[in-house]
Amino acid sequence: MRVDLKGQVAVVTGGSRGIGRRIAEVLARNGASCVVTGRNDQRLRETEECLKALEPSSRAMVLHVEALEEAEALAKSVFDEYGRIDILVNNAGITDDQILLRMKEAQWDRVIETNLKGVFNCTKAIARYMLKRRYGRIINISSVIALMGNAGQANYAASKAGIIGFTKAVARELARKQITVNAVAPGYIQTEMTEKIMQKTKEGIVALIPQGRMGTVEDVAQAVLFLASEEASYITGHVLNVSGGLYI
Repeated sequence: MRVDLKGQVAVVTGGSRGIGRRIAEVLARNGASCVVTGRNDQRLRETEECLKALEPSSRAMVLHVEALEEAEALAKSVFDEYGRIDILVNNAGITDDQILLRMKEAQWDRVIETNLKGVFNCTKAIARYMLKRRYGRIINISSVIALMGNAGQANYAASKAGIIGFTKAVARELARKQITVNAVAPGYIQTEMTEKIMQKTKEGIVALIPQGRMGTVEDVAQAVLFLASEEASYITGHVLNVSGGLYI
């Protein structure tokens, strides 16, 4: 789909690879100035070069989303430079899988702090600037694992389920200010992460998906683009399942 985002400014966390990078590319392709964040400086530089070819005013910045002071500093920097922040895509996330009885406290804390606290930090930091203009689109990337669970991923499932609850609560808080807050819940998507799955395991996963294939990063990016558009102005607090029917 084509959407006119010319003049708008989008922040995409975890945007240096995979789903986040494609989301940023799609937003830039539709006219938005994209600020992507991540931890890996080299990947960010490569992503920035790609985005500038699509929208010259785009840029990349290092951000540790679990640190509130960094999120606040980034939000101020973006607002001071561009004078507005229209779209926030909370995509940054990690996995650290282990069955519950073997999971270390550090594994639990690390995933919760990045995946869930990171969404809190970035939303809190950026929403204040959206409130200045009484406009905004906040899209949080959750997962179908939040809805159906998965053995060995208690920390990840809890973090992504927390994002859904957070989305619904904040959607109610910001609705009267013309700021929508929605979530996208991808299923199994072809990324660097899923490429590491053994072929036999991958075949078993695909057998569970009614559409008979894994999703693509473009599938997720197009869902985000829709929720960022004016066409989605009356949708808030919604969880858009992008899983090929894996969870219905």
